[in-house]
Amino acid sequence: MSQQPVILLDRDGTIIVERHYLADPGGVELLPHAAAGLRRLVERGYRLVVVTNQSGIARGKFTPAQLAAVHCRLEELLAAEGIELAGIYVCPHSPGDGCGCRKPGVALVDAAQHELGFRREECVVIGDKRSDVELGHAIRGRSVLVRTGYGHQATFGNSAGPDYVADDLWDAAEWIVAAG
Repeated sequence: MSQQPVILLDRDGTIIVERHYLADPGGVELLPHAAAGLRRLVERGYRLVVVTNQSGIARGKFTPAQLAAVHCRLEELLAAEGIELAGIYVCPHSPGDGCGCRKPGVALVDAAQHELGFRREECVVIGDKRSDVELGHAIRGRSVLVRTGYGHQATFGNSAGPDYVADDLWDAAEWIVAAG
């Protein structure tokens, strides 16, 4: 297995502006400070992997081809900033489908681990929802909740919260680099 650490990232509301059921590549817009934060992580030797729930496919809101075009545009925008993703892993199911890949299920992380070779317990999950934080706990890694997207609304009640709450991806990257 690779010794290069991996950051597992949510897509909508974490890297790009939240757009309900994004089907148009023209709607892909990087959040402020997202590129700078991701670049900081890459410069420190982290690989970046997107793990995203996209129930719009199961709900008929967009097609797999439209999703692929959105991801192509995301990769183009990141490449223009000098950032390359190691992979994008997608759950196309709706919440009621009972699949193992919908976050906080770990099947997408297992697939990424198999393909990319890393220790999932050494990962940091960054996202704007409770399911992202729960994924971090499920893989026995660390989790960062960003206040972008839906992050400002996330509540945890009696369940375990994130290891860190960040204003944005830059803040998250700074915490990760400092924490080692």
